[in-house]
Amino acid sequence: MTNRKILFAGTAPMALALSGCMGGGSVPSASTPITTTEAQQGAEYHPQLLEQFGGAMGGSQAQYVEQVGKNIAVQSGLGNARDSFTVSLLNSPVNNAFAVPGGYIYTTRQLVTLMNNEAELAGVMGHEVGHVAARHSQRRQQTAQRNSILGVLGAIGSSVLLGNSGIGETLSRGFLQGSQLLTLRFSRSQETQADDLGIQYLTSAGYDPRAMGTVLASLAAQNSLDAQLQGRDNASVPEWASTHPDPASRVARALSAAQGLPGSVTNRDTFLSRIDGLLYGDDPSQGVIEGSDFIHPELRLKFTAPQGFYMVNSSSAVSVNGQSGQAKLTLAPYNGDLDSYIRQQFTTLGGEGNNLAPQSIERTTVNGIRAAYGQARVNNGNSQVDVTIFAYEFANDRAYHFAAITPAGRSGTFNTMFRSMQRISANEAAQVIPRRLDVVTVQRGDTVAGLARRMAYDDGQVARFRVLNGLRSDEGLIAGRKVKIVVRGR
Repeated sequence: MTNRKILFAGTAPMALALSGCMGGGSVPSASTPITTTEAQQGAEYHPQLLEQFGGAMGGSQAQYVEQVGKNIAVQSGLGNARDSFTVSLLNSPVNNAFAVPGGYIYTTRQLVTLMNNEAELAGVMGHEVGHVAARHSQRRQQTAQRNSILGVLGAIGSSVLLGNSGIGETLSRGFLQGSQLLTLRFSRSQETQADDLGIQYLTSAGYDPRAMGTVLASLAAQNSLDAQLQGRDNASVPEWASTHPDPASRVARALSAAQGLPGSVTNRDTFLSRIDGLLYGDDPSQGVIEGSDFIHPELRLKFTAPQGFYMVNSSSAVSVNGQSGQAKLTLAPYNGDLDSYIRQQFTTLGGEGNNLAPQSIERTTVNGIRAAYGQARVNNGNSQVDVTIFAYEFANDRAYHFAAITPAGRSGTFNTMFRSMQRISANEAAQVIPRRLDVVTVQRGDTVAGLARRMAYDDGQVARFRVLNGLRSDEGLIAGRKVKIVVRGR
């Protein structure tokens, strides 16, 4: 979460354009160029996406990703593809990649760190180019316009606690703003078609076409590991937390589709050398998650999530998720009046036409910080939910707040978190050191356990090392081969 302007309802048109729930349809002719209208759409969405996903990274690593992305875009046959496509490496700790109309394709740095060769990077880029070539976003947008925008938005991301109509839908949409929650899923058939196109592009570029399956396998393994480390029963990423959920269901199909196709280039060593030193996990400038703590060294704050909840950080908010509720910490314009600040957040959550307001506002102090909170009970179909806004004044012109939704009568779920908010000292802030990839060469006698002990984590070191390097549970190391570890370093 950065200290920057937060995007709210104004992002809805972009979310719509990124969505997808229709059948794949036919792919346009190889000579079909990106149209002026598509280019204009992409140019409109592009800065919003950069804002929500931590911004575009620069430097040699970003240039390398751009080079691979444009080279694979050429294989699509879209007219003037190399010049028409814009490829961005995003400063986001979320494993994700996506595309918007007009030839704009994106991958997060975190997804790149999960890859193990250039062919896998080309496969991910090819998948996104496939979405552009097949006009999947436009097809979904046409369906959305026929079925109404609210119907589509309700269908893609409603919390398990909320229904898909009226105030519940509006609240859900307000809670779902955030980097990994802005984009909507494409349909199964669209994802399958994009996989097939990506494999086709890999083959025509001479890459090993199996790379599409292996990168999906790594993503599935990472999802499973994340669930295990976060204490979640379900290993798949929730629908509202990923553009491309359940990669495990696509792995076998992608590997089968690549069977017997030509192409063997992986450029493994080149790839690993080019991504060496890439930032891994949270960027301290956006705040970091350490176990159950969220620490923001620049904003000088810290809080602790309740037991059994897991957090997802983004450039605009940090969300706290669990079976018994959802919350997010973010900021909004502040004029020095906490009461009016809280009322405005209720109004924002309620949306146009819904008079959402707190029953009362209580003032308090949390660890020396001036604070206030309000609560409202909302009818949601046949049930009710409690909405809580808990705000903190950090300066005369700066406030942060939690917005939380729980089943009616269970608003106390987040009390310990609300009361855990505290300022941190300059010394504490200086001790927050980012994690980075360190590419090392396996020496004779090295073991998985030995290298895993160098991982900058207190838990799951061996599992993290295996997933990071695409190693099966029974697979050992090969002397002279490059592998990735995660270390602390600025």
